[in-house]
Amino acid sequence: MFDFIRTHTKWAMALLFLLIVPSFILVGMNSNPSVDKGSVVAKVDGKDITQPEWDREHLREVDRLRASMPSLDVKMLDTPEARYATLERMVRDRVVATAAEKLKLSTSDQRLARALQESPEIAALRKPDGTLDMERYRQLLGAQGMSPEMFEANVRADLSSRQVLAGISSSGFASNAAADMALSAYFEKREIQLARFNAADYAAKLSPTDADLEQFYKSNEKLFQASEQASIEYVVLDLDTVKNTIAVNEADLKTYYEQNAQKLSGTEERRASHILIAAPKTAPAEARDKARVKAEELLAMVKKSPDTFADVARKNSQDPGSAPNGGDLDFFARGAMVKPFEDAAFAMKKGDISEVVASDFGFHIIRLMDIKEPKQRTFDEMKPELEADLKKQQAQKKFSETAEVFSNGVYEQSDSLKPVAERLKLEVKTAANVARQPATGVTGVLANPKFLNAIFSPDSIEKKRNTEAVEVGPNQLVSGRIVQYTPARTQSLADVKDVVRQRWLAQRGAEEARKDGLAKLAAWKAAPSTAAAMSAPVLVSREQTQQLPPQVVESALRADATALPVFSGVDLDAEGYAVVKVAKVVPRDPPVEAAAKQERGQYAQSWSSAEAVAYYNGLKERFKAEILVAKPATSKLNAQPGRAQ
Repeated sequence: MFDFIRTHTKWAMALLFLLIVPSFILVGMNSNPSVDKGSVVAKVDGKDITQPEWDREHLREVDRLRASMPSLDVKMLDTPEARYATLERMVRDRVVATAAEKLKLSTSDQRLARALQESPEIAALRKPDGTLDMERYRQLLGAQGMSPEMFEANVRADLSSRQVLAGISSSGFASNAAADMALSAYFEKREIQLARFNAADYAAKLSPTDADLEQFYKSNEKLFQASEQASIEYVVLDLDTVKNTIAVNEADLKTYYEQNAQKLSGTEERRASHILIAAPKTAPAEARDKARVKAEELLAMVKKSPDTFADVARKNSQDPGSAPNGGDLDFFARGAMVKPFEDAAFAMKKGDISEVVASDFGFHIIRLMDIKEPKQRTFDEMKPELEADLKKQQAQKKFSETAEVFSNGVYEQSDSLKPVAERLKLEVKTAANVARQPATGVTGVLANPKFLNAIFSPDSIEKKRNTEAVEVGPNQLVSGRIVQYTPARTQSLADVKDVVRQRWLAQRGAEEARKDGLAKLAAWKAAPSTAAAMSAPVLVSREQTQQLPPQVVESALRADATALPVFSGVDLDAEGYAVVKVAKVVPRDPPVEAAAKQERGQYAQSWSSAEAVAYYNGLKERFKAEILVAKPATSKLNAQPGRAQ
């Protein structure tokens, strides 16, 4: 084992922090609903990434996010796009790790030690004598499911993997001339005029016959399918359910009160004023010494005449936030100030003036102005709060046991949910018209993709058995069964005639707009002087889009401006068509030197990033990395009017 880590906490915890806090894209909890459990979802260098691995990674990511951002709504992350992003990251990690192994990019003990030394967050586990608090170290690792040996191996592997792309990212270069040329082209402005051919205007002039609608319906039957639906029963086991089964006796409450009353009542706060002579820790020793001498002189003044403390602070303190108020810092609790300041303030009596206290900011003279002791509440005042706390603690301990009973119960008596519901005092809930894709506005269990995937599995549909216990959130399991199933079907023309008409008009309106637009484009290209019915000239750029559609702006800026005017056509899909006339090219305003320097730096970073991405894509090809599930995409049909459900 790597003993260095055990004796240098500060460095070890920084790497632990990096492992705990997510550094990639936010992800959701569940797997892609279109993939069967246990199947292979990706391959890298001939090695599989399976569905269970993907599921576990989702859960780990969500747990990490919840730990770092307690107020985060996890439902926001539970989307197909976010889940797919997690899989992409898993593939990336595998590709980079494989490259590190193939390229023999190992990490020496010295390199690992240096990396740990550079990490400031590890200081949290240091004892006063500078050694590692091994008990806390093991506890933190254990909370992440790791032993010290596993942690050390993970850190070493992570450092090795970073070397794969570090060389590319850090060696990118772009000359000022190349950057200026690219930036000038990217930010140049163009004067344009626009002719819009709106699909809605053309659709308003159309009157489809019954034959037109019938032909469109027959040609596009898939657009008018009613999705499969089911009426279901389901039971939910969560922490609140378990909590409701727990009764806390009076004796336990009183014991808990006696042990925790002071802590639960609040924390002590102190009010202090200070005089700061600024001298950062990084300042030269000579400057620090000079600042200390100045602080000692001021200390002598205020000790001789304590009532002048506020005046001395106003005139001499170099803390711009408190100096105008005579050095007043208001009330603060432990943890609010840097440690040397806090230790001094909480060791003083009201009215005391400290000796000179050194911190990373400089040298302080502290006067303790007041002490606010927390008011200890009585047992009766705290009883409801104590009972809730104890119930929660006991429920968390009991949940795993109850979850096992729940999981076994829904499996062993798979033809009904009533036995497990009666045993655990759960409510059997019902829901009608449940679809594989939840309707807009549906939340909770019935919107959870993992649960819906289980409900609509072949075994559940054909045999109407209970699903397995599905984890849909922290300390939350659900099982369901289908009572009645209706397969997907094509709706009759009579049922969807209005929707068919809307779609026919939208499609034909866009076709007519495009046809007219293309004709005008050809005519105006042949004879630019005949161009009519165009908008007033406007100046557009990537920074000033004039609220025009992105396709229009991009077409205008990409048009070949060697011979002006130049015309281009833009297909606006369901909205119709547009013809853009570029009349003039206006160079970008030259940026000031400071801005130009910053832009060049950003351009060089972008260039380096692009090179790193290209190199990574090459590694993906080399190691035959492949994702075997479809990437989620928003269908264009969703944007069409009157979509059939």
